[in-house]
Amino acid sequence: MPEHQNARILVVDDEADIRESLELLLSSEGYQIDLAANATEGLAKFESSPYELVLLDLMMPDRSGMDVLKDIRDRDRETPVAMITAYGSIEVAVQALRNGATNYFPKPWDNEKLLVEIDQMIGARRLVRENAHLKRALKQRYSFPNIIGKSERMLRILDLVAQVAQSRATILITGETGTGKELIAKAVHANSPRADQVFVAVNSGSLPPELLESTLFGHVKGAFTSAITTRKGYFEVANRGTIFFDEISTISLDTQAKLLRVIQEREFMPLGSADVMKVDVRIIAACNVDLKRLVDEGKFREDLYYRLNVINLVLPPLRERKEDIPLLIDHFFTKYCRENEKFLDENQHSVLRFEPDAMQILLDHNWPGNVRELENAVERAVVLATENVVPVSVLPDSLLQSGGIRIRLDERGNLPPDASLFEMVNDFERRKILEALESTNYSQTESAEILRIPLSTLNQKIKRLEIPIRKKSEK
Repeated sequence: MPEHQNARILVVDDEADIRESLELLLSSEGYQIDLAANATEGLAKFESSPYELVLLDLMMPDRSGMDVLKDIRDRDRETPVAMITAYGSIEVAVQALRNGATNYFPKPWDNEKLLVEIDQMIGARRLVRENAHLKRALKQRYSFPNIIGKSERMLRILDLVAQVAQSRATILITGETGTGKELIAKAVHANSPRADQVFVAVNSGSLPPELLESTLFGHVKGAFTSAITTRKGYFEVANRGTIFFDEISTISLDTQAKLLRVIQEREFMPLGSADVMKVDVRIIAACNVDLKRLVDEGKFREDLYYRLNVINLVLPPLRERKEDIPLLIDHFFTKYCRENEKFLDENQHSVLRFEPDAMQILLDHNWPGNVRELENAVERAVVLATENVVPVSVLPDSLLQSGGIRIRLDERGNLPPDASLFEMVNDFERRKILEALESTNYSQTESAEILRIPLSTLNQKIKRLEIPIRKKSEK
């Protein structure tokens, strides 16, 4: 059997005997075969389904195989296409290869040789695809060292960052608070031709309008009462570099008009000056609100919105990429262990880990504050940790209060037949804790001793498992 069995192959040939012969030969080797009797049918099937190889006849009644090859290559440069023909001249073979064919088989062919070469073509294509995935993973790991994630949504974002970084197009980054918009902006700058120039971050929402304009465009001496000296603005400082506007939605309509001029004309005037300054600055803006809604409400200029929204990078919230949480935890553990000079191995990597209950709370949490909230929780854990395994008790109250576990029980108090292992484990734990509590007249101290766990751990489990606590009856 070939190494790459189960691959899908499309055979396009107008001769029924050839189609049947190839279908019998290739199916017996484990390949999945689709057949097309002419060029039109073949192109329709190629466009509707993915294939790992196309076997294409050179001479067909409706169109030549060379024309079909060109159409395939216009749509797809990577799928191997092998030409099959009764006209075995060197000239035809060379022309087919020049037009993008991967290989060439004359009729009649040698079955063993055909199978070997088909297996090699499919194997080479899969190797190229695997290398592309590997390069993307390496790019994510090494080109964007501060952006952690293996989820498909984050990998797509990083692909876009790599693509758009080389241009000077304006970028709008949208996403909830704490999703890492400034990190993405810095990644765009760091991978752009402007990487050796200045990156200036402006928190638009933290400055009043008059101060923001002075900060952006600078001012000359005497421009206003407190302007005792001439001062450069961020646009002049960032010439040939990048300016990142965080919370772009908060700037005033007057400042929006001036920003629009910088984008359109690449020039501005410092406050109090009649001189026009030319500037080459790439603008990246970010917001955590629906900017288009603000346009509809008349709170944001429509022309500026479309100037900013040339390329839109939408960052997913952490709750939609929870597979990245363990990676982020490891990253922040190492970061803060290094800062605190504790719990590090010989390679300066953290040796901390959360106990299973704590880790489950982290995975179950909805993370309204996104990555920033997770980072704060991990930093707290590093500071409070006294041993390598971090217990539930160090987690912030906001996580513990939202970490209740709902266990599905029927009217008899039993788990349903489709209960997950996680539900089974938690139901067992809940029952054992209840037994201990009932046997001690709901004394948590005595129950913790029976269960041989710290009292703080028992308290957290009671909260998580939503165990009702009764007051001890008087004796």
